[in-house]
Amino acid sequence: MTAMETSITSVQNPRIKHLLTLQQKSSTRRQENQFVVEGQREVMHCLEAGYEIVCLFVCNENSNSTLSLSQLTSMLPTTDIFTVSSRVYERIAYRGSTEGVIAIVKAKQTKLSDLDLPDNPLVVVLESVEKPGNLGAILRSADAAQADAVIVCDPLTDLYNPNLIRASLGALFTVPTVACSSEECIRFLQERNIQILTAQLQDSLPYYDTPMNIPTAIVMGTESTGLTNQWREAATAHIRIPMLGHLDSLNVSVSAAILLFEAVRQRQQKSE
Repeated sequence: MTAMETSITSVQNPRIKHLLTLQQKSSTRRQENQFVVEGQREVMHCLEAGYEIVCLFVCNENSNSTLSLSQLTSMLPTTDIFTVSSRVYERIAYRGSTEGVIAIVKAKQTKLSDLDLPDNPLVVVLESVEKPGNLGAILRSADAAQADAVIVCDPLTDLYNPNLIRASLGALFTVPTVACSSEECIRFLQERNIQILTAQLQDSLPYYDTPMNIPTAIVMGTESTGLTNQWREAATAHIRIPMLGHLDSLNVSVSAAILLFEAVRQRQQKSE
């Protein structure tokens, strides 16, 4: 079976309306188990992670892609590929530097039990972090630090929010990511003897004085309210990033990056 190529020149086309609905409504994404990915790099990460591309929209007029339409077609032999006019692409694209490629992708429902962790895992846990941009930035840091998983507990945004995918630059597909409840996550970590380090100001030690070269989960909450008591009580240790200025908090994505790369530093020292 070969790909079907069709040209779309109107923003009123039903397929364009469907794509826009998927972008804008989490309820539609959940009901149809589909989401939208924009950009050649992000689409490639989807493919490499084993996601199924439902259909592809390509704008040759706006494209600065290194892949030609024929190359994309050969990579996705059973996928419908639609060429769209520049006017249509401007309507469906969030940003202009996405190589003229947008895909509708079938979602995966990954569970905690699906995670295949190594003997000495490094895991990031996020409790009720509500801003997609922060989640996306944390995923980029997790990818850079080669974290083994990101677990999003009691999420306030769905993992396939377009803003999250865009902010992650496709890291959502390169780092195993799971959504679950805090209770499920705590049980999962404790059963595997993974220490739980909660980032908090109260009753805590500087992060660099805490061993992270053993199985570790770094747990972070919202910037406004921090972590709930169930995480504080489940913690193996409480850690903090010393604040030397007038303010008492950092953006959660910045804090996550600092803690992740402290874990990387300690693990590299251990292996030397």
